[in-house]
Amino acid sequence: MKKIALVTGATSGIGRATAIALADEGYNLIITGRRKERLEELKAMLGITYKADVLVLNFDVRDREAVQAAIESIPAAWKNIDVLVNNAGLAVGLNPIQEGLIEDWERMIDTNVKGLLYVSRAVAPLMCARGTGHIVNLCSTAGKEVYPNGNVYCATKHAVDAISKAMRIDMLKYGIKVTNICPGAVETEFSMVRFKNDKEKADKTYEGYTPLCGEDIASIIRYVVTLPVHVCINDLVVTPTAQANATNIFRKN
Repeated sequence: MKKIALVTGATSGIGRATAIALADEGYNLIITGRRKERLEELKAMLGITYKADVLVLNFDVRDREAVQAAIESIPAAWKNIDVLVNNAGLAVGLNPIQEGLIEDWERMIDTNVKGLLYVSRAVAPLMCARGTGHIVNLCSTAGKEVYPNGNVYCATKHAVDAISKAMRIDMLKYGIKVTNICPGAVETEFSMVRFKNDKEKADKTYEGYTPLCGEDIASIIRYVVTLPVHVCINDLVVTPTAQANATNIFRKN
């Protein structure tokens, strides 16, 4: 019987690449996101290319009732979720805190922290009941250190870092693995969202060096979830070679 992985934010970037990588590994997929047409396109591709069975759940992780309803709607044959990848997340704005926009703060907190918690609260009991499972939380180098104007985004990712540690303690007796993955600069839709579709600003984020791509992180997720049952990668920080930490990137002229 194929294992089942649930990936949030599967419509683009790391989430989409992860769904593909796990389908290639032989998993069946539950893919979630806000853009239904992208989910349906991904479902069709995974079925044709990888012969994966795919269940689409169209919801916004910020909506607690929608999250709960979606997870409860999963057919019995799909409830044995082996891997949960909490990927949905974003950064919005890059302002000093005294000039920050409250709506940006709330969007980041509601998605990165509360959304991750809502999904985990719905899925984790299913894993605990079976005494097996692996939760992968997408954190960030911003969850390890704070950078100028990153204030609230960094705070949300520090929260993810702490939540991952807490999850590992709380579910230890159930044999649940928890892996916290902290990427540095990854070229996805991330900067387009942060700069609110200002392509010029987004492109400058990656000028002068080679950033990571979604497939790089997906390959790492694939690795950690296929390790032997007694092995858990707890915390993993990954950056492009040109990046030393959250604030130091070497850019060629």
